[in-house]
Amino acid sequence: MRILIANDDGYLAPGIAALARACEGLGAIDIVAPEQNASGTSNALSLTRPLSVFEARVASGHAVKVVNGTPSDCVHVALTGVLPTRPDIVVSGINNGANMGDDTHYSGTVAAAMEGFLFGIPALAFSQVDKGWRELDAAAATVRAILEQVLAEGLPRAPFLLNVNIPNRADAPDRARRVTRLGRRHPSAPVVRQTNPRGDVIYWIGPAGEARDAQEGTDFHAIAQGEVSITPLQVDLTDHAARPAWAARLERAAAG
Repeated sequence: MRILIANDDGYLAPGIAALARACEGLGAIDIVAPEQNASGTSNALSLTRPLSVFEARVASGHAVKVVNGTPSDCVHVALTGVLPTRPDIVVSGINNGANMGDDTHYSGTVAAAMEGFLFGIPALAFSQVDKGWRELDAAAATVRAILEQVLAEGLPRAPFLLNVNIPNRADAPDRARRVTRLGRRHPSAPVVRQTNPRGDVIYWIGPAGEARDAQEGTDFHAIAQGEVSITPLQVDLTDHAARPAWAARLERAAAG
């Protein structure tokens, strides 16, 4: 068993060291992580500049290959040229903050796992709900328990992508685990307008909107109950239900 670990908070983040410790004993560990915090970069790949890789160590003492790029860059280069052996599973995190609902579209943590999934490798993304790394050891213990459950009967033939959000609680490993769907948020708050020291107007992206679909069964609802949320994801963005209506409206037979 080979495990590839990545994240979006950067190789110096406490979360990736905790994830590495959680994976000890499950298999051989490779870590490839961004040089700097790359939160919110989604599935971006660096196509207009070369990437460099250097070796360092995360806080747990594990060796890491550090990439001056995005989380997707890290997994992509790991799988296509940096690692000598293809991993059996990709795990990403532990992220500093939740990745629920619409956030998953922007998340570098989810994107790192998704890059593995796109290459046909089972993948999991792990996040702590609240920022600040409070109760990180409990989150790591929860990660370990989930990985042991996933691996207990062997990995399925078809790859999967799971998005896991863990409450910042000392008893997180003992909390109920719910398989959920993604909730939805209201639109984000307006941008924050400021003036820099040179007098130029600058803008900061505003805070995320509040949950608007937090019904039972969603990731938001599970977390509100103090439970661990586990959401199976897919990458097919096709609106299958709308295809017949659009076909009737837009399709036409080829001329002649």
